[in-house]
Amino acid sequence: MSLTLPTQFSRSARLAPRYYHDVRPRTRLTISAFPARCLQTSTDQERSITRFAFAFDIDGVLVRSSDALPRAHKALSHLQSHHVPFILLTNGGGKHETQRVHDLSEKLGVSLDVEMFVQSHTPFANFSPEEKEDKTVLVVGGDGDNCRHVAHRYGFKNVIMPCDIFAADPTVMPFSSAQLSVHKRHAQPLLDPLPPISTILVFNDPRDWALDLQLITDLLLSKGGQLGTLSTLNNNTDLPNRGYQQDGQPQLWFSNPDLLWAAKHPLPRFGQGGFREALEGVWAAITGGPQNGVSLQKRVIGKPYRFTYEFAEKKLLSHSRGMKRSTLLGTKSEDDAISSNEDSDSIKTLDRVYMVGDNPESDIKGGNEYRSPMGVKWRTALVETGVYVAGSEPKYKPSVIVGDVWDAVQWALEEERKGGGWQQ
Repeated sequence: MSLTLPTQFSRSARLAPRYYHDVRPRTRLTISAFPARCLQTSTDQERSITRFAFAFDIDGVLVRSSDALPRAHKALSHLQSHHVPFILLTNGGGKHETQRVHDLSEKLGVSLDVEMFVQSHTPFANFSPEEKEDKTVLVVGGDGDNCRHVAHRYGFKNVIMPCDIFAADPTVMPFSSAQLSVHKRHAQPLLDPLPPISTILVFNDPRDWALDLQLITDLLLSKGGQLGTLSTLNNNTDLPNRGYQQDGQPQLWFSNPDLLWAAKHPLPRFGQGGFREALEGVWAAITGGPQNGVSLQKRVIGKPYRFTYEFAEKKLLSHSRGMKRSTLLGTKSEDDAISSNEDSDSIKTLDRVYMVGDNPESDIKGGNEYRSPMGVKWRTALVETGVYVAGSEPKYKPSVIVGDVWDAVQWALEEERKGGGWQQ
């Protein structure tokens, strides 16, 4: 199964910012506020659209767990009132984009839409129709069976989840028996016989690690993705990877590489990346791992990987052009907007993107290393309201370290003012 990019489409935050790459502002930024809503002609609005934009992480930047951070509303509403394009780019997920956008709009007190939103599994919507309709996929992670419904909204027809398998045969993981009643509430009947599974899509952070680790490992050792089988090619020294994952086993996709994320707990918590590391360890113990010439063959997307940044840039360019045309989803359904392909002229709408995040190893690393095929320059701002520990030296240095998202917006607007790209 292949995946391609769309061809178009409360601590005080007033801390002294730390700057890298000689970007310290010479003067204090002063911005005159516009009314939240103002009447403009279409021509005036197009002229006011800037040639720069923002990409904001969510957890640790705009919200902390379920609570909006203090100046998130101020930052986003200010950009909207000045017609500055932005998208939300998160390694989170587990809900359909329309639901996440609705929830965030209420929490943050700003009007958002799916054209402005990319979460970890959003690119899965761009699998080809043939792959969505003719294959059986195992969807892993998320609360209950929410991700099953997301996959169906993306167009996948044949979706099963670990809870379905466990409810049909509890012997697959005897140590999860205490959770059987929970899994049964979300389970759906399996086809008999169960068709082979072609792809494993880890949509969101798994909730039952033991069950999910067991079933994924079973499938990666199977013959042709058929549960309950064992490939005779495993550990064949004459084959690549000693025969492991060489017998039609499912392709394995992870949507989020984050080892840690900022939740309500004062210390960062394990994310989907922690689950992947656990699977890597189990796989190495079974196969001998790299010392035995065996790797876990998988595909990982999400920040900091280039695929996700290129996908997000296309989405942002599409959104920017949409603002210029004053359409903003006027003729598109919400589902179509998730995987929309816009005219290639959108490459003319942006010169710079400011990535604002709280995680040096995903937000900052990805923004720093991304080289846009469209010639857009990305810069990075690291905030102190999430994973990053204030005062420490980040492994990947941003253009600037600031207290919170409002400080990041102020810094970026001052950079644009100095360069002549911001006249407000």
